[in-house]
Amino acid sequence: MSCNCSTLYERQRKDTQVLARFLRPKATVSAHCDLPCGIYDPAQARIEAESVKAIVEKYEANEDPVFRARALIIKEQRSELVKHHLWVLWTDYFKPPHFEKYPQLHQLFNEATKLAGASGTKGGVDKAKADELLAKIDEISKIFWETKNA
Repeated sequence: MSCNCSTLYERQRKDTQVLARFLRPKATVSAHCDLPCGIYDPAQARIEAESVKAIVEKYEANEDPVFRARALIIKEQRSELVKHHLWVLWTDYFKPPHFEKYPQLHQLFNEATKLAGASGTKGGVDKAKADELLAKIDEISKIFWETKNA
């Protein structure tokens, strides 16, 4: 039994075209974010930063080494969450037009994430660093709400 390879190839090509037409989207849509923008809110970063500050205050007021060790672990976790929430805003919510209108925005996020990092609240127990972090989040929040309400 002989096979006509060109006929077989042509049939497979046609089947592929039919399948491609069937699977092709019927409508084209576009979105500027993964989900509706209502999911973004700098309050998430602020809540975690307030927790960091409260933990620093409790750490300073307590001499128990076990309590202090637990406080440091929790503070580091909360600091990491601050960074996460800031990064989500920085990379997912804010778009090029925002950075054009607010040229200080990149610098604010850079400074805020560093304040939440190893050289800031994650790596130390300085209440002043926690206050600085909260102030940076407030600056970011002000810009966020200006863009959100625009």
